[in-house]
Amino acid sequence: MHVPRYLVGFHPKRAPHWFTDVLIIGGGLAGLRAAMEIPDHQVALVVTKDRLQESNSHYAQGGIASVIDPEDRFEDHVADTLTAGGALCDQAVVDLVVREAPQRVAELVAWGTQFDVGEHGLELGREGGHSHQRIVHALGDATGREVMRAVIERVRRKQNLTVWEQAFTIDLLTDQGRCVGALIAQAGRPPILVWAKQTILATGGVGQVFRESTNPRVATGDGHAAAFRAGAEVRDMEFMQFHPTVLYIAGSARTLISEAVRGEGAHLLDSQGNRFMQDYDERLELAPRDIVSQAIVKQMARTQHPCVYLDLSHLDPSTVHQRFPGISQACRQFGLDMARDRIPVRPGAHYMLGGVIVNQDGGTSLPGLWAAGEVTSSGLHGANRLASNSLLEGLVFGRRAGQAAAAACETMPDDLQGCAIEHAPPPADMKGLDLIDIRNSLTSLMGREVGVERQREGLEEALQSIEQFARYALAQPFQDVAGWELQNLLIVGHLMARAAVVREESRGVHYRTDFPRLDDRHWCRHISFRRLDHGAISMEY
Repeated sequence: MHVPRYLVGFHPKRAPHWFTDVLIIGGGLAGLRAAMEIPDHQVALVVTKDRLQESNSHYAQGGIASVIDPEDRFEDHVADTLTAGGALCDQAVVDLVVREAPQRVAELVAWGTQFDVGEHGLELGREGGHSHQRIVHALGDATGREVMRAVIERVRRKQNLTVWEQAFTIDLLTDQGRCVGALIAQAGRPPILVWAKQTILATGGVGQVFRESTNPRVATGDGHAAAFRAGAEVRDMEFMQFHPTVLYIAGSARTLISEAVRGEGAHLLDSQGNRFMQDYDERLELAPRDIVSQAIVKQMARTQHPCVYLDLSHLDPSTVHQRFPGISQACRQFGLDMARDRIPVRPGAHYMLGGVIVNQDGGTSLPGLWAAGEVTSSGLHGANRLASNSLLEGLVFGRRAGQAAAAACETMPDDLQGCAIEHAPPPADMKGLDLIDIRNSLTSLMGREVGVERQREGLEEALQSIEQFARYALAQPFQDVAGWELQNLLIVGHLMARAAVVREESRGVHYRTDFPRLDDRHWCRHISFRRLDHGAISMEY
């Protein structure tokens, strides 16, 4: 598949310009945590696709994993993370993140985050794959919303930060092999050339490449695709984590039913009322997400039923409603009492484990570009993310990327000059493209063939179809967000399917029915991609 360098044409003499020390692309937790590290004598621009409140971080329910209980140990949290990661974690990164966790949580408390507390301090929950209670949560099941409230308030008070909301990053700008900023589009204005000494990418996930997803509508892989087009190396694109329990009701948004619900003791039942997890894993409902998702898909096929059910009827109703007020309200909208009724659920695309390769400071393979959060492959998650390690990763790597970018700015002259970069757009040769139809076809295809269960024939069909879509859609110079999002989704979908067909084993969230076994001899390694100068894709493993 040929991947264009830039999605649109631009000329420096015909475009408005903006100059900044640090450009931060993404307004979720990782991006805003990075912004907090930019010193007052530097200026930073934070660009977010929607409102600051519209991010995966904001919608995170479960919490933040951290060793706080005196009976818990860093070594246990590290071991749990490594076990979930299917031997592809970077142990040094895992150790670094786990040991920083208590500091980052304490920092949030100091900034005004109202975590849930009990008689002995912070309340600690337990989720799948964890050997101890170590999940700090807020507002019961709305941790992300409370954390983001506190962080946004603090960011708003920093005088050296400018925030652009409703601003779409079309592409990263590069000159002589380094990132020098980005091309940003705002409604009603021509695209702006934003020149930055250092750029931090924190654009979040890719969940919208699947029809069934817990992600908000902004999660279209824009950062993954833009970084790839700019020449940054990406890896682990086959590893998409599916959350096992997503509310499955016709007409509802695919509301996430937090892992913490099972942590509190909920049972999974099939359509015949059988508690089936005992047939798949001795940890039952608290097995890691990949195992639970695969078990649910198998049980759905076995019972010929489109979902399974969460049952909390054996728990105290008042405790259930108090602990999960948001989920309880979501269920109530459809006439369900989550403490009494069985809640229909099935897996949905949730968290992207692959992305831009970064080192321990958030540095990428492209000079001038740093990255943090879900857009990255940091080495923390490996082939499967342990529950509630995601907000933690955003905090740790957001801070590190912010510090590193700010330090790099100090070594650069303050010349405030852009580069003579220009790009001539290809001629538009397809009129009347139905972008909604192409996108629906892509997301349905990805869910069907690149979902929880995969096999060669389906993956090759997916690749063939995506390449067919891309032949006419990637070459078009679209002028709106819908077109750019589609192009990004096509690039991300292609990389995901291509990596999935190459990895002939089952590891973590990547489950091949035709290769159901783990194969450490051949596949205990990463698959990485890089765009070559002429638009072809280089793959290494």
